[in-house]
Amino acid sequence: MEKENKNFNKKQKTEIIKEPEKGPLSFLTGSITSFILFIAFYRLSIAISIYFSTHKPTNDSEIVQNISSSLNTLIIGLSFLATFSFGFIGLGLFIVFVRSFFFKKE
Repeated sequence: MEKENKNFNKKQKTEIIKEPEKGPLSFLTGSITSFILFIAFYRLSIAISIYFSTHKPTNDSEIVQNISSSLNTLIIGLSFLATFSFGFIGLGLFIVFVRSFFFKKE
């Protein structure tokens, strides 16, 4: 039983070592993809904010207006959060791409 367990552990270690490593091309494609999504979400976020600023709620109830205003703020905030998340991820991947040329792996 113990011998089988050691063989299993050796197989696990060799499988982990044989996994392909990420290279500069992978970082660059991830960065470009993230920047493309950043631009797409930025345009969508601008369109959402323009839509909500031009279409105000027409109900006279103060409660409905407060809820509507809260939902509008939430939707706009989440869209810009997604936008800048993709932007920072793209920037980080680009920095890792540039850094991969300066530091050698041991």
